[in-house]
Amino acid sequence: MKIVVTGGLGFIGSHTVVELQNENFEVVVVDNLSNSSIDVLDGIERITGKKPLFEQIDLRDKAAVQVFFQKHEDVAGVIHFAASKAVGESVKEPLLYYENNVASLVYILQELQKKQEANFIFSSSCTVYGQAEVMPIAETTPVQTAMSPYGNTKQIGEEIITDVTKVSNVNAILLRYFNPIGSHPSAEIGELPMGVPQNLVPFITQTGMGLRESLSVYGNDYPTVDGTCVRDYIHVVDLAKAHVIALQRLVNKKNAEKLEVFNLGTGTGSSVLEVISAFEKVSGQKLPYTIVPRREGDVTSVYANTDKANTVLGWKTQSTLEEAIASAWKWEQKVRNSR
Repeated sequence: MKIVVTGGLGFIGSHTVVELQNENFEVVVVDNLSNSSIDVLDGIERITGKKPLFEQIDLRDKAAVQVFFQKHEDVAGVIHFAASKAVGESVKEPLLYYENNVASLVYILQELQKKQEANFIFSSSCTVYGQAEVMPIAETTPVQTAMSPYGNTKQIGEEIITDVTKVSNVNAILLRYFNPIGSHPSAEIGELPMGVPQNLVPFITQTGMGLRESLSVYGNDYPTVDGTCVRDYIHVVDLAKAHVIALQRLVNKKNAEKLEVFNLGTGTGSSVLEVISAFEKVSGQKLPYTIVPRREGDVTSVYANTDKANTVLGWKTQSTLEEAIASAWKWEQKVRNSR
């Protein structure tokens, strides 16, 4: 069964490709390599024994998207990761985010709705909830006004998919992730941001390796356990496995509705200082950090109610925060020591 994974050489995409191949799906990776490396294909092959098909396409190119789907008419499903995802950058470059995250989604859905049947899994985000008033966040929690253009593109994306499923043969699952971290236990693939990391854990591991002088902690005056922001950090392999389960639900026609929504997280919130502490424990070294002013677009606290994914999908996270950080640290050391 042929599955297209857009952004399949990125952090979450590559781990999902591994899990799909482990379940004997035939995977076609689409990536424009703007925030990923072609070398990831080799890492996937070393883990699974099979290199996925790869097409270098910029999904903002409508004609290229049309040609791709004409070539791969036998696609059984699409898992759509390809998107820009840095909150801070989206505040500075909103049009870049609207073009990349919204236009590409429209072009893919235009091709899928031509099919007699299509299965679509959307890489969404807990950012759609904004600063929710009640924790933990359930799928029924009202979607708030987005705190950033990035968050808004995920809200718009969900609205577009909702409208399309009402009038076409597209069946879709929206997966709202919380904060993916870690790497494959083999350390063959992991999170490798281009330039300065926008996410906490790769910045921590780069600081631990001495590549960064100090970690900036944005604000310590939030109403949380220690004044720093709280997030729900989920191991990327646990997250990847959820995509395979969701896909199997669609292809086996087990979905209860044409559009379903699931939160993917651990159900536990961890503060920035707690993540730093976990890193210090697994690495055996102190991490230099400084407290700096709050960053625009950051919400105070976000963690998931995962009851729906646990019961309906039969999926639960397996890894602890420390295990996830240990895998990220192992990956970081391998990457730096091989250069």
